[in-house]
Amino acid sequence: MALPELGLQFVYARLAWGLVLAALVAGAWPAAWRMPPRALAGIVAGSLLLMALPGAASPAWHLGLAFQYPSALLAALCVARLHARWRGERPGTMPPQLAAALALGGALLYLDAFGLLSRGFYYAGFGPGAALCAVLLAGACAWSVLKGRATRPSCAVLGALLLFSLLRLPSGNLADALLDPLLWAWALASLGAAALRALLGRTSRAQPAAVQHELPALHSTGNEPFSPIKE
Repeated sequence: MALPELGLQFVYARLAWGLVLAALVAGAWPAAWRMPPRALAGIVAGSLLLMALPGAASPAWHLGLAFQYPSALLAALCVARLHARWRGERPGTMPPQLAAALALGGALLYLDAFGLLSRGFYYAGFGPGAALCAVLLAGACAWSVLKGRATRPSCAVLGALLLFSLLRLPSGNLADALLDPLLWAWALASLGAAALRALLGRTSRAQPAAVQHELPALHSTGNEPFSPIKE
């Protein structure tokens, strides 16, 4: 079991929280206004400088007490969204496949952490099996990038795995590199939004079909519509 250096963890925490804050601020930008690149650069620089304040003056210090470190995947997804903003594109939503995998993985980890499963899933992230899982996942993401499917999310997962493999950040555990409470909440919200959109789309498609079924019934009655001219 190899753990990252404590100094690297401090630097990573401030950098990662700065990227998360910048992505949140950029996401709150009105959709009707195109964000200028200078504004985005100012948001990123201001967020990183704010998180770099020393000691308790840094919001990263307080966030670390509540959430520890952001996962490398959360930081990478924030970078992907900022990159989309820089190119003037809509960041889009989290892919349903990624959201479902994160939601399921988070449920297993947190149920295990609360003692409801007691399978030791989190501690397995320190073991040799974690390296094999990282290699398999990296291969799947590389294949997805080559096929042009969900390029940004796949690159984000690859970046998180690379950071974990080279520097063991953020904690030396594969679970912490790919998941954290904020990312889990984001995945659950994405799944809920996708389900709501599917339900609304099904309802909107069902209404015209119901109208088409009613029209032949009206014609079959043989009743002519009322007209004041005939009267």
